[in-house]
Amino acid sequence: MIATIVHTDELLQTIAASVIAGIGVTFAFSVGIWGAGQFIELSRNERPVAATAALAMGGLALACVAASIVIGIIVMTSK
Repeated sequence: MIATIVHTDELLQTIAASVIAGIGVTFAFSVGIWGAGQFIELSRNERPVAATAALAMGGLALACVAASIVIGIIVMTSK
């Protein structure tokens, strides 16, 4: 029996998780920026309901980014 030096399955899982998390967090952050920009634009055009909806969407997206950071820290410190 030859010992394996590189655990390929675990390495591929790590790569897949990092790619998926990187794309997801980047997308969520971009939605947060978009929401802030739309809030400003809609506020200037005196559309308060749409501005509030854009602000809520941006805030929710930024909350998702913050949650992913917290989850990442918890996962890194628990292993």
